[in-house]
Amino acid sequence: MPKPVVLITGANGEIGRALLRRLHDEGHYRVVTVDLTPLPEKHRPYCLETYAGNIMDRYLLDQIAAHHEIEVVFHLAALLSTRGERDPELAHQVNVEGTLHLLRVATNQSGRLGRAVRFVFPSSIAVYGLPTLEEKARVGRIEEEEWNLPITMYGCNKLYCEQLGRYFTLHYRQLGALATAARLDFRALRFPGLISAETVPTGGTSDFGPEMLHAAARGDRYTCFVGPDAKIPFMAMPDAIDSLLGVLEAERATLRHTVYNVGAFSASAREIADRVARSFPAAQVEYVPDPVRAKIVDSWPEDVDDTRAREDWGWRPAYDLERAFTEYLVPSIAKRYEGAPRG
Repeated sequence: MPKPVVLITGANGEIGRALLRRLHDEGHYRVVTVDLTPLPEKHRPYCLETYAGNIMDRYLLDQIAAHHEIEVVFHLAALLSTRGERDPELAHQVNVEGTLHLLRVATNQSGRLGRAVRFVFPSSIAVYGLPTLEEKARVGRIEEEEWNLPITMYGCNKLYCEQLGRYFTLHYRQLGALATAARLDFRALRFPGLISAETVPTGGTSDFGPEMLHAAARGDRYTCFVGPDAKIPFMAMPDAIDSLLGVLEAERATLRHTVYNVGAFSASAREIADRVARSFPAAQVEYVPDPVRAKIVDSWPEDVDDTRAREDWGWRPAYDLERAFTEYLVPSIAKRYEGAPRG
């Protein structure tokens, strides 16, 4: 019996490439990818098929579904928060309309297969919005239904898409003859800031942590776009991939919700800088907060309460701040810049 097929959108992103390697190493699925840009040649042996195209292209998505019996979707393609603030209309088109196209395709596929396609969706702490730093400090760890008042288009998009996924899972085709048709099985994770040792940060709003580390490894001075006390939760990329696969493999009957917080450790910009300096003593950091990006970070929670994920499907992060630096980040990033010109 052939292995089930997984579709990964946004496969060229930092999550996508890490997930692609893990799925290849574990060997339980055949993988089909789609991204705006062609997948690099070195990653193509991991895949059954690769497509270069836009998730706004309904014809392309329908053709992919027609050629492959897709049983799992990892919908990673998105326009992130900083760029989304520069072009909110484009962010809505990509993040909402693109997601709706994928939900439609996966729902139709569920009907053809006669069983629910599992649709795994990375959401974000951007769905939260704290009004002041005082309130942020007061509330501490936040549960899923608290402070769902995002201040960015990206956060609004993610929050709405969570509700779309819930609708397609619980309520779509609830009337008449269509009521018995197989529905989607949507599962969303609200990620904190992600830190990868494999990819260079690309300007995301939570990237002040990884940017600081990469600059120190290169011997460059880093200008931090948030203040030293700015604090949000973070997660090492291997834990992010573990969480995606963990929620994917969980039995539907054990999942009481469609959306889950996942967390690992929380740190301020100053705490990260201090930890970076332990590994790279010559590191230089200055704080010049950008009014827009700093305001966004300040609206996100200091930490998230991931009790539901721990109880429903056994979520446990492997990396705290110290282990993330010692065992994962510093060895790989230091090696990346060995022999490179300094400063």
